[in-house]
Amino acid sequence: MSASRRSGTTDELGPDEPEGAGPEGSGGSDLLAALLDGMDAALCAFDADGVVTHWNREAERILGWTAAEAVGRPGFAGWAVRSADAEEVEGRLMSAMEAPGRQVHEFALLTKDGGRVLVRTQSAAVRGPDGKPAGVYCAFSEVHAQIDLERSIALSEALFEDASWGVVLVDADLRPAVVNAHAARSLGIGRTSVLGRPLGELLAQGVEELEAALTHVLAEGAPPAPAEIWVSVRAAEGEQRRCWRCGFVRLASPLAEEPVPLGVGWLFQDVTEAKQAEQEAALLRFRGNQTHRAARAAAECEDPVEAATVHLDFALAGFADHALVDRVAGGPLGDADAAGPVRLVRTAATPSGPPGPSLPTGAAGLPVRYPEGHPALQCVARAGSVRAGVGTVPPEQARIWAQARQWPSDSVHALCAVLRSRGRTLGVVTFLRGGGRSAFERSDAVYAEDVAARIAAALDLADASG
Repeated sequence: MSASRRSGTTDELGPDEPEGAGPEGSGGSDLLAALLDGMDAALCAFDADGVVTHWNREAERILGWTAAEAVGRPGFAGWAVRSADAEEVEGRLMSAMEAPGRQVHEFALLTKDGGRVLVRTQSAAVRGPDGKPAGVYCAFSEVHAQIDLERSIALSEALFEDASWGVVLVDADLRPAVVNAHAARSLGIGRTSVLGRPLGELLAQGVEELEAALTHVLAEGAPPAPAEIWVSVRAAEGEQRRCWRCGFVRLASPLAEEPVPLGVGWLFQDVTEAKQAEQEAALLRFRGNQTHRAARAAAECEDPVEAATVHLDFALAGFADHALVDRVAGGPLGDADAAGPVRLVRTAATPSGPPGPSLPTGAAGLPVRYPEGHPALQCVARAGSVRAGVGTVPPEQARIWAQARQWPSDSVHALCAVLRSRGRTLGVVTFLRGGGRSAFERSDAVYAEDVAARIAAALDLADASG
């Protein structure tokens, strides 16, 4: 327990308290002793003559000297400091009586068992009732503990100022409490504007998955590995789809006897470009494997037309829902002939209902009733790929749009690739996607053109052998 020369306090270091003052009739000295013993830092005090007047429990823990052994000693010489260092140490401590503010020093103090402890001290003058220096108080802690604390504080400040990834402290109500600059930029909103707002107001999509992760961390603790969450962020130019690699840690109060969740530390990094590159690489590998398998299977077909449908079926996997092959009526066209009116005859098509292999059609040779400006006719005229889509319309209008173009009624996206062989146009292959898929992109057109070249070669061979 803390001790002093007069029941835990002195006239110089605190005004006299009337007997029985304080809570529940206890003396003010008892309150002071309780406060000193409850401190996390070691504390001692000296009067104007350098005599130790206070010594709390933390000081006893660090150095081993009890309050009864320490209070009343003239300075640290010979017991808490080596005699050779005592003059310098005491001179620097007592100089705080005349200096403004606090002074910080590092000393090597002696423990009761003869060991040495490097401590960092903060000392300041204690004023008497007349405002004149009456002594010095000195708070100290082991340097390594102080350095650990400073590192923790420095780390927190660096994370919230200079970190190259997003850092958000989310409270127990799943609302941001502290946000660093990187996270605010990623969310597209100011740092102060984010605070206290529901996550649903900050993200257009991905909120449910993120909130589920935060709730799990509050209940169960940090997950063993980072999680990748796709979100949509609202921006001035519209919603932006982003992939964030997220790490979570549960925050608990260090002051509570039992861990009390304060919230979740959420760290994230934008890995959208890397994920997209990874997905594109996987897609290219899959399409390359399909092309290889299609070539091997087509090589075993005696009928070139069957080989063409094999290429079509392998290309369809994961790429489109339906596919059509239309041949130019009357035979292949040269570049000069493609500028005039063109009629197309359906040669092969996938089933419009349940999925299945492509089937040869058009034995009667009747032209398909394509209206003027149809994407397939544009494809022949340009000798290049054409993409088309219905856009955002009600389902009934989408069905009308597809049926008017002689396509299955569930089609909403189309990609037409010209069939070219030996400098001539043989026809068009059309790939169709339903509403559950995204629109065709430029990379899809490249793949469709590669498939079209293989189909055209097989159909050209069929004409030559026929």
